[in-house]
Amino acid sequence: MLNRRELIKRLSALPLVGGLLGSSAPLTWASSTKTLLPYRDYFAELGVRTFINAAGTYTAMTGSLLREETKAAYNYASEHYVMLDELQDKVGERIAQLAKSEAATVTSGAFSAMTFGMAGVLTGMDPKKVTQIPHLEGTGMKTEAIIQKAHNIGYAHAVRNCGVKVIEVESKAELEKAINKNTALMLFINAYEPDGQINAAEWLEVGKKHKIPCMNDCAADVPPIENLWKFNEMGYDLVCFSGGKGLRGPQSAGLLLGKKELIAAARLSAPPRGDTVGRGMKVNKEEVLGMWAALDAFVHGDLDKDWKLWEEQIAHIAEAVKPVKGVEIKIHVPPIANHVPTLDLSWDTKKVRISGNELKAILRSGHPSIEVAGGGENSISITTWMMRPGQERIVASRLHEALAQATA
Repeated sequence: MLNRRELIKRLSALPLVGGLLGSSAPLTWASSTKTLLPYRDYFAELGVRTFINAAGTYTAMTGSLLREETKAAYNYASEHYVMLDELQDKVGERIAQLAKSEAATVTSGAFSAMTFGMAGVLTGMDPKKVTQIPHLEGTGMKTEAIIQKAHNIGYAHAVRNCGVKVIEVESKAELEKAINKNTALMLFINAYEPDGQINAAEWLEVGKKHKIPCMNDCAADVPPIENLWKFNEMGYDLVCFSGGKGLRGPQSAGLLLGKKELIAAARLSAPPRGDTVGRGMKVNKEEVLGMWAALDAFVHGDLDKDWKLWEEQIAHIAEAVKPVKGVEIKIHVPPIANHVPTLDLSWDTKKVRISGNELKAILRSGHPSIEVAGGGENSISITTWMMRPGQERIVASRLHEALAQATA
């Protein structure tokens, strides 16, 4: 531990250190050795290009930037040893309180939460069954999960990891007919509710009628904050969230919320236990603590202030492109998933001679690089909630420039 005199002495040497490294080299504190180290631009060293995120919380784009509270918790945890199960127990209690759930556990993403939830439903608290997944035949465990056809867009693989067969249905009548003695779970993908014939409340109603556990994947469904507890309060047995999207926790973390007995059963398939379907779905102490810190900051944060900023940023970009003839502007908030102010731009390609994909490529290849969503023939989509304040001005300028040049 440095005393005050030693710290002042080292700080007084900073100009000399800066001179040796180049006057533009910032410094960072190495907590393990209690020394100041030169800042390293690791991505530049690797040749990996960073970008302004005007698209949203996409996994391929590494989700979101960590909250300051998350980084503080992450760094703190990195300096200490704890027992993983004890940490999960204590953090799970705090997260359950924040999310108004009976119980909770931190997982390695929403996909992992779905796998653990499925495993818990299948095994209950039987440790022998835990080791038998995914080979269900002859074990006494049920073997099927039901999902709407419109919801089966790849994430159902999370429950197939446990060995169950996924049965697709479309109508409520088909759902009723599909339920049988082998049905273990009914899986709902919240973002795709508008695409299916059965809404979240109706899905749950059928599940309760037949005493089938229902799980809702709400990966990208905060904000609004109410969604954290909405589906538990509706009666869903298990609810899954991504940690590295709107909550701005660790990208590789997630949350499984739900009934106490099911969360306890799900934990039997989670690390540090071996010989389980979830052994490789590890979350470290930094992620567990960081997830709690992120959720706490989100629940107690000022979402109205954030929302106002996002609206102002979107309006600034819209105003910048408004003078370009042939461009149509639409500002809206998607009702489900990524529920934030969103700017949709489309254009008449006879007036603006560029495709959506070409525009995306121009924005990506410029400096700084900018990523937007959408594309295709004549449209793109922009959100600002994953930007740093001020970056909307860069996006606005570059977007106007590219569209205006396409009209020349």
